[in-house]
Amino acid sequence: MASYSQGCLILVGILVTLSLPYSHAFWGNENKIQTAVFVSPKFVLGPGSVENRFYYNVDFPKGHIAVKSFDAEVIDEAGNPIPLHETYLHHWVVIRYYVRKGVEISEFDNPRKFNESDYISGRNSGICQNLGQFFGLGSETRKTSTHVPNPYGIEVGNPAEIPSGFEEQWMLNVHAIDTRGAEDKLGCTECRCDLYNITVDEYGRPLRPDYKGGLLCCYDHTQCKVKHGFKAVRRTLYLRYTVKWVDMDRSVLPVKIYIFDITDSWKRSRSSTGIIAEHECKVEYDIESCDATGMGDDGCIDTRRISLDMPFGGYLIYGVAHQHSGGTGSALYREDGQLMCSSLPTYGEGEEPGNEAGYIVGMTTCYPKPGTVEISKGETLILESNYSRIRHHTGVMGLFYILVADKLPKPMQALHTVVQTQDSIMVVTILWAAVALIGVVAVMAVAVHYRLKREGEDGYEAIGM
Repeated sequence: MASYSQGCLILVGILVTLSLPYSHAFWGNENKIQTAVFVSPKFVLGPGSVENRFYYNVDFPKGHIAVKSFDAEVIDEAGNPIPLHETYLHHWVVIRYYVRKGVEISEFDNPRKFNESDYISGRNSGICQNLGQFFGLGSETRKTSTHVPNPYGIEVGNPAEIPSGFEEQWMLNVHAIDTRGAEDKLGCTECRCDLYNITVDEYGRPLRPDYKGGLLCCYDHTQCKVKHGFKAVRRTLYLRYTVKWVDMDRSVLPVKIYIFDITDSWKRSRSSTGIIAEHECKVEYDIESCDATGMGDDGCIDTRRISLDMPFGGYLIYGVAHQHSGGTGSALYREDGQLMCSSLPTYGEGEEPGNEAGYIVGMTTCYPKPGTVEISKGETLILESNYSRIRHHTGVMGLFYILVADKLPKPMQALHTVVQTQDSIMVVTILWAAVALIGVVAVMAVAVHYRLKREGEDGYEAIGM
């Protein structure tokens, strides 16, 4: 009877494993998700003013960990969320770096003044050389999922990756614009130079004549025009950010962060390799209105596409776009036109934080079924970014973040060709296993019945029947 019981337990175990969602079937119970909530250094904004500061050595979980999500929002001193129509969150980014032990960088320092030998960038895996952040979003941050599915995580704090004599630290950049009482709220959020009365950049260099708006016109401590006579108090604000993570162990598969940009100037050539140094990403661009191009409202969409040769390979785990107001969605395609991942904006319809009318309050994300979307090294992918052209837009962005794993979990690799991660095949497998289990139990019951019948009534009594 012991052998029969063991067989039943094995079959039941197989059934349970097959019926579980993939992420739970291969995720150890010992990996407990931990959560910490931090706040940035304070910043003070009045009507029309701008905060675009870089805070070094900010709070971040310590140790060798795998980050599972990173979320943020602007709050006041009482911890209340601030709506976008009062303080627009243009963007926030978090960047890793390494600093030599014994060299202190305060939260407001600029590392440019330090010896280069004391500061090392700990950027993401590419592909734009000037976009090194690990995390970052904008107005869409409250309703955009940043969750990394099991058994994957963004590995940080690996002692083997930290240069000898250095320690890992984090920098936070917050770009927020107070639009209370603004003459043109959208114009202020799009950093139109005329509204800021800016003709030179933050380093005093003249702007080119055709530069109408963007980051060069809304740097730290600039001022957007407000309505004559409008008054409101200056207030202290913070960026509150929530980090979730697990301790790094063998059950966690690390993912790499890649960021694509629709303004990437990379061009294929005989000598090109696709490495980071070849990708000069301009980050922002303008959208001309339909009137300016002689088009009507029908089909009034600005569609931009670029081809990029991948300098890496792996499995696509997660993808999300970053767009500004006017955005209608972004997508990543294979060269043959096959859709790999798309991300669409959600616009608010009310006044409360997270649902502000006219603002992008969220971007949809894609989570491909494990192992179904593989990127081959050297493969050409197409990035597409779409914006409405009903009106003119300045300083818009078309970024696309993806997480890529080098490999699948070992159990998944073994079952990949059989199960193929298709729901229909999974259901059929479970049904057949259930039928087999019922058959085995029936045969066992009959066998036990006849064996006990031969042994007499004492045998039945011995097992309580």
